[in-house]
Amino acid sequence: MTSVSAELNVLLVDDHAVVRAGYKTYLSFSENIGEIYEADRGEVACQLYSQLQPDLVVLDLSMPGIGGYETIRRLLSRDANAKILVFSIHNELVFVTRALKAGAKGYITKNSGPETLVAAVKKIAQGGTFVEAELAQQLVMASISGSDDADAIRLLSPREFDVFCLLANGYTTQKTAEKLCLSYKTVCNYGTTIKEKLGVATAAEMTLLATRRGLLPMPEK
Repeated sequence: MTSVSAELNVLLVDDHAVVRAGYKTYLSFSENIGEIYEADRGEVACQLYSQLQPDLVVLDLSMPGIGGYETIRRLLSRDANAKILVFSIHNELVFVTRALKAGAKGYITKNSGPETLVAAVKKIAQGGTFVEAELAQQLVMASISGSDDADAIRLLSPREFDVFCLLANGYTTQKTAEKLCLSYKTVCNYGTTIKEKLGVATAAEMTLLATRRGLLPMPEK
């Protein structure tokens, strides 16, 4: 457990430089925050984590390249004790539950105030967990009703889930490939696998399923 009085070194991972600058400003004004490192995608974050050994990672989910979920997996494969806070635009429970199941120690949205970000960083650095209050309440209600993402979507791998969200939101195969830095053929293969796992035949059926699960609309960052 990190000492409360020790300076915390933080790695910020987001593909938007302006967003990272905002995070950095919020955190730099807080006590006990030491070095603040930056990465614009998951691949770079994994390299920097090994080199710099930060106390905590603040991670976006929607990024080009390997994406947020795969980044969580790779970081934890390198360091089982890695402390990861997801800071995402997505407030749908399916994103929250997948992030926590992947091993993140906390989840807050980009609509939350600077004080929430700072509080989450400190709580997780001390060995705790932190989920934004409104999301935490929704998680409790979902667990009671059994209405989390325990359905076909749960069968999707992290990268399949990323592809599914984009295709369901009307992205073409080519646009999906460009956004995720994948080849056209790779996205086609993912699309086929996704349809098989979800038991759907068309993009329209994927959109319908995504709508039922609260994944639409998914606003562009």
